[in-house]
Amino acid sequence: MASTLLELTASIVSSHASVSEMSSEELLAELQKVHAALQKLEAPAEAESESKTPAISLKKAFQPDQVSCMICGKTGMKTLARHLAQVHDMKPGAYRKQFGIPSTQALTAKNFSEARRKMAQDRGLADNLAKARAVRAAKIKAKAATDEKAAKPAKPAAKAAPKAATKKKTAKISAKAKKP
Repeated sequence: MASTLLELTASIVSSHASVSEMSSEELLAELQKVHAALQKLEAPAEAESESKTPAISLKKAFQPDQVSCMICGKTGMKTLARHLAQVHDMKPGAYRKQFGIPSTQALTAKNFSEARRKMAQDRGLADNLAKARAVRAAKIKAKAATDEKAAKPAKPAAKAAPKAATKKKTAKISAKAKKP
């Protein structure tokens, strides 16, 4: 099998020339045309391999006060998620996989994460979240209990109705029996 671009070109043109008659000028033009087409096809593969190499090293990409994109090299960001989605149409998981970033490494600047954590603690967001979860759990439990109560009486009521109807029929029959 042909491995280089020139060998591929020669193979394609020789196959074409064996089927149709060509002059020497036509043969040279065909060689140039096929070679140019193969070069164009090969170019996107090279561009993809270049894009997988990081524009910046992992250590330089994640600084305490900023993060940098390893794809395009843009720096000065606090978080990468929005940049990855808008500019590169990529999810954080794919970005981590492409550059071998461990899941323990946050895609935000460390100082930014700490400031957000401190702000949340100052506002008592963790306590509010715990209260909201407790209220929600209580509502779910109350709804489940209400549903159980509504389901249980329906069954006995359905059974009681035929018994009552049977008692009425029995009473009518016994009343008729007493009249003659």
